[in-house]
Amino acid sequence: MDKNTFLVATIALLVGFIAGFLLANGINRSEMNSMRLQPAPSAQANTAASSPDEPSLSPEEIKAKVDEADKNPTNFQFQKDLGIGLYRYGAMKNDVTILNDAARILARANALDGKDGDVLTNLGNAYFDIGFARKDMASFEKAREIYNKALAVKPDDADVRTDLGISYYVQPQPDYPKAAAELKKVIDANPGRDRPIHFLAQVYIEQNKFSDAEKLLSRLKEINPKNPDLKDLAEKLEQAKSRTQ
Repeated sequence: MDKNTFLVATIALLVGFIAGFLLANGINRSEMNSMRLQPAPSAQANTAASSPDEPSLSPEEIKAKVDEADKNPTNFQFQKDLGIGLYRYGAMKNDVTILNDAARILARANALDGKDGDVLTNLGNAYFDIGFARKDMASFEKAREIYNKALAVKPDDADVRTDLGISYYVQPQPDYPKAAAELKKVIDANPGRDRPIHFLAQVYIEQNKFSDAEKLLSRLKEINPKNPDLKDLAEKLEQAKSRTQ
């Protein structure tokens, strides 16, 4: 499961935000998306191990900001910014407690403005990560409910639809046909994106659709020949083929 070099800088921005100022806007979606779930359901989702040199927040600092949000429940912008900051920090720290706080605050922001795409996307992501961490089907279902609301606001959001598809793949009892259906929608509309191709190839491997998986692997090589997971994906394909012989 890949993580990128934006991690330390991103956490530093989040520390500054949760300390009291806007940090959610300091991280763009492409950076965060590159840190999201990687192509194997057996590893951790949306998280990375912390190093001793990474900046961190104390539970007391986080609690103080959460308490401030609870005392100002009608302040939409505060709920939104803090909720997004907490989600991103909790995801990178693999801390379900923080993710739960983020989901609660983002849900409150969503109740104040049900059409804000950023709130919906991050709320869906929070439920996704909670579901992955706890192997909890209900959280995945909640994530999909929110993702569909986000797609109603922004129907062309490839990241959200990709995550929607992946949620069917990594849930406790995978639904490969639904995962494939959503991922194919992304690929049809965005043929140059390697992430949905990568996951759809894995879905096909699980379904023993080896010819389809090989075609996607070749396509992935053309799009991004330096993709660090190409070798691993090719090995998984060969292992799956050998098991069926």
